[in-house]
Amino acid sequence: MKTFTIRPARPDEAGLVLEFIKKLAVYEKCAADVVADEATIHHSLFVERAAEVVFGEEDGVVVGFALFFHNFSTFVGRKGMYLEDLFVLPEKRGLGYGKALLKYVAKTAVERGCGRMEWICLDWNESALSVYRSIGAKPLSDWTVQRLDEAGLKQFAED
Repeated sequence: MKTFTIRPARPDEAGLVLEFIKKLAVYEKCAADVVADEATIHHSLFVERAAEVVFGEEDGVVVGFALFFHNFSTFVGRKGMYLEDLFVLPEKRGLGYGKALLKYVAKTAVERGCGRMEWICLDWNESALSVYRSIGAKPLSDWTVQRLDEAGLKQFAED
């Protein structure tokens, strides 16, 4: 019987975090969008503490990860949890590891007094959407994601 455990990423694992980010980007068909490097990941996660990462391990081997951080809801009046990334290696899917990582983040949110937890999912990712529906997550159909990339952000800020 395989043992699945979840643990926080360590500062010496910035490279492993980046490796999983790249694997997720390949899965999401946007590998060219990854510009982060190991030093940036290390600084952002372990110096600035801008986000947190946990790894899911099967018998001591990392098979998945989740990256999350706090946001704030003015409507709820409290902080929330935002799940930026959730990824399990393709050969380890269907074993409940993704759901376990999701639950870990949800429990962390509850322990920290968060009013809600949010994330986005690609509309073609039916397997993930199925999991999210099974836990009671509801899509926000009246909302669309807006983004300024770094160049757009700088351009707008300088205008």
